[in-house]
Amino acid sequence: MADDVERLAALVEVVRRLRSPSGCPWDREQTHASLRATLLEEAYEVLEAIDERSMVKLREELGDVLLQVLMQAEIASEAEEFSLGDLADTVREKLVRRHPHVFGSTTVSGSEEVLRNWEAMKAKEYGRESALDGVQRSLPALQWAWSLQRRAANVGFDWPDVEGALDKVREELDELRQAPTVEEREAEFGDLLFTLVNVARKLGMNPEDALRGTTGRFEARFRIMEQQAKVEGKALKDLPIDELDRYWEAAKRKG
Repeated sequence: MADDVERLAALVEVVRRLRSPSGCPWDREQTHASLRATLLEEAYEVLEAIDERSMVKLREELGDVLLQVLMQAEIASEAEEFSLGDLADTVREKLVRRHPHVFGSTTVSGSEEVLRNWEAMKAKEYGRESALDGVQRSLPALQWAWSLQRRAANVGFDWPDVEGALDKVREELDELRQAPTVEEREAEFGDLLFTLVNVARKLGMNPEDALRGTTGRFEARFRIMEQQAKVEGKALKDLPIDELDRYWEAAKRKG
């Protein structure tokens, strides 16, 4: 532990040196706002490393996110807004406050009760009036829907089981088929997606992760199709659908 703290302190000193008058011109020019896009990019690279199950890549990408946190904290410290220590105190105090079952005498029945208690404490701390307050509209659409549905479920607005959500999927699919205009089809398609998010949630999965996994598999298999067609001297765009399907099934068998 002491060794980790020492190595982290050494990284903090590197960041401070980069931001110093004798440091790097680019690093000295950065602001909270200018680093916004970089922080988002680094976060997505962490997710990619997790999806790839690459611990080497994950270590590197988490390090890049840590660098972003240290840069933001140093910029704030220079402006006398807050320090890295203030940041650490804030998150430590929050963790202790919101885990009374660990640091206090509260007892819980399991992780679901922990989450309900966490949301109740956040609502009280921030003075939230709606169960949906605090869910960011800037989230990816699937994640936004999943988060809103979880909040609604915390106050009992939920299907009793996954079968209710699956029945709703069938209903929404029928309504999509019957929608007469482009506008109505778009609305019904949105309803279908929203209901599928409910299905994912009831099955204990995150729809964003599920779709990322499927999309990744599609990309890998399509590339296999392209490679095989090229080996055979063909181009996918010139092939009939039945032959494309043959390539696809072969690619599925490979991974």
